[in-house]
Amino acid sequence: MKKFEDLQDVHIDVLTEIGNIGSGNASMALSAMIGCEVVISMPQVKFLSFQDAVEKNGSSEETVAAVLVRLNNEVEGMILLLVEREFASHILSAFYGEKSVDLASLNEDEVSALTEIGNIMSHSYINAISSLANMNIGAETPSFTVDMFGAIMSVPVIEFGEVGEKLMCIDKVIELDGVKMKSNMLLIPTVPSLEHMFDKLGIS
Repeated sequence: MKKFEDLQDVHIDVLTEIGNIGSGNASMALSAMIGCEVVISMPQVKFLSFQDAVEKNGSSEETVAAVLVRLNNEVEGMILLLVEREFASHILSAFYGEKSVDLASLNEDEVSALTEIGNIMSHSYINAISSLANMNIGAETPSFTVDMFGAIMSVPVIEFGEVGEKLMCIDKVIELDGVKMKSNMLLIPTVPSLEHMFDKLGIS
């Protein structure tokens, strides 16, 4: 395996199941944290070019927030959760009451809350991989940023462009108290990390 494009259907099925388990874990954790019903749909694992990933999620000039968690130990790479204004508004309203959210002027408490949400969702997937493949996966302290989407996407392009021309995207629909909204997470392991994970699972 040299790049993401080399993955076969059996590999995609495993990654989808990891996403499904991770989504279930995230639903329970988020529900307990924000005190409302959280339902996360069966995720779809897609491989998109860097350009398609930008276009698929809106304008490259659109302002979005992002929580980035770098992975280490037996899996190296990063998880990047994109936080759009609608999602941020619903999360913060659960903590602080109804309000209109301006991503460009979040205060310290709001940044902390969104960062913790990203941390919980990221670790739901980390724990799913660790449990299924019996792997030791470390995660650095999450970092939070607000910028234009194109600028945020330049981070994985610069750091992990060597894995090929594709990004692994896990698309989900999150329902908070009956309101559906889209959430996008980019899971970007290195190719050697993927190979190691599949070896641990007995998949050639």
